[in-house]
Amino acid sequence: MWGKVLADYLPGIFLCLLFILPGQIKLAGHESYITFCHLENEAAFTCSADHTIRKWDVVTGQCLAIYRGHTSIVNRILVAKDYLFSGSYDRTARCWSVDKEKQIQEFRGHRNCVLTLAHYSSRDVLEEEEEEEEEKVSRDLLVTGSTDCTVKVWWVSSGRCYQTLLGHTGAVLCLILDAPNRELFSGSTDYTIRTWNIVTGEQLKVFKEHQGSVICLELVNRHLYSGSADRTVKCWFVDTGERIQTYKAHKHSVSTLKYHAGILFTGSGDACARAFNSRSGVLQKIFRGHKFIINCIQIHNELLYTASHDGTLRIWDIRGICKRNKRRLKKERSVQGRSSQKGSLSRLFNNKVGCMIQQEDGEHEAVELM
Repeated sequence: MWGKVLADYLPGIFLCLLFILPGQIKLAGHESYITFCHLENEAAFTCSADHTIRKWDVVTGQCLAIYRGHTSIVNRILVAKDYLFSGSYDRTARCWSVDKEKQIQEFRGHRNCVLTLAHYSSRDVLEEEEEEEEEKVSRDLLVTGSTDCTVKVWWVSSGRCYQTLLGHTGAVLCLILDAPNRELFSGSTDYTIRTWNIVTGEQLKVFKEHQGSVICLELVNRHLYSGSADRTVKCWFVDTGERIQTYKAHKHSVSTLKYHAGILFTGSGDACARAFNSRSGVLQKIFRGHKFIINCIQIHNELLYTASHDGTLRIWDIRGICKRNKRRLKKERSVQGRSSQKGSLSRLFNNKVGCMIQQEDGEHEAVELM
């Protein structure tokens, strides 16, 4: 059963990772397919069905480190501070030292595979008097979502489970934190999104209108955007639970989301990225060029970066779209920095990775990210 769920809804299944670099450098070394990739500064981290995680130099393609210890497919990885976190079919999540290739901690307690991860510090959500004495030295917490339908919160220093959040009736596919408001949002194959108090574990709200699994989430200024296997994105007002807008036009599951300057950008299993006016829901542009599902979107300096299972990273000029939303840009800029989830694919634009940029005439020109 879960094999079908993972095949249908989870991003990251491709046989090799290929960046378009001068000389066509290929990151080869895994003995099976790669399930997820995380770019951090000048390094790429990949996890695989071969049970390992690897760190790569994205300029040379050299493998810099191998992290061994999982006993089954590694589904997801997350880099935060000097930590590397991983979740696996072996029912565990693990914490590694990025530099020493050494496992620091194991988080054991889920009854099935760990699919999604998030990270935060207790300083973000707890008053000092609320913290447990033994955890005051190391205040990092890891959040895990699993096919056992639960979300768990763990102290990184001890590996002890701090909270188990019960309520979902399907696999938990995505998580996003709003630490200042002490809220966690989770999306599931039970077609719902649930909001939790990250401190008490209390379930606050359930969002129920999707007709398919909820695959990805984005939170901006108390507006929650959810992408689903039902081929839509929905926007919710978090404080009331009201659905404000539905974004259609996708021909396959919506796999990734990013909000920028009044525009909602989406990536889909139909290999296209799209730009919607976030307020009206009107489709403004379709970005065609990838061959397979788009699993990651990043935006910097009015350029759209899309990463796909076809192994390529592409850049698109979105200045025209942003110009039309200039008035809204000024209003949203102040909240944009607070809306990003900790531990997400970060600083993508800092990597020196070759890619393609679409010109006005529709042609693509190879460029290098500096």
